[in-house]
Order: sequence, then structure tokens, then C-alpha cells
Amino acid sequence: MTGTTSEELLAAQACLRLLHTARAALSDTATVSPAAAATLLAGPIAEADDALRRAGLAGNEAVLLDRIYDLAPPPRSPEPPAAAGHAPVSRSCAREGDWS
Repeated sequence: MTGTTSEELLAAQACLRLLHTARAALSDTATVSPAAAATLLAGPIAEADDALRRAGLAGNEAVLLDRIYDLAPPPRSPEPPAAAGHAPVSRSCAREGDWS
């Protein structure tokens, strides 16, 4: 997170909360009416708008996305190749003890 200020980090977190809330509120339109979804999203939208303004990121999507990517965990290192002559075992097989 080199160069990311705490205000930028807070803005990125607020935007991610808004994204997750929007996904949850809009994923089941049979259960959640548009009016109810709007009510559920009002708080997270206001929080994200305020955080973006405080961080100076309002209208600067490129920098905002960089800050959001800074929140992601580092990529996992690739698994070592299978030993010669041995077939790789899937994780599910290894957990269940099925070696076929």
C-alpha cells in the first residue's frame, strides 16, 4: 500500500462496503423491492461520497481503483509442480482420502 493515505484507505473501504451492500440489496429483486433497496443503500452511498470527498478522490476513479486494489491480499504463489511420475492430487481428493 505504498503511497496510500489513511483517508484514501477509508474511502476505498467505504466504496467496497457500498459495493457489497448493493450486491446484497439488488441480488434478489423478488424479496427486496426497489424502494427498500434504495433505503438500504442510502447510508452506504452517503458514507462513500463523504469518504471520497475527504480523501480528494471524488471524480478520480483511476486513483480510487488503485486504492481498492491495495486492499486486496497479495497473490498466492503458484503451487510447485507435481513430482515426476506422480499424478497431482486435487485438494478435495486429498481431504477426503480418495487417491484414485
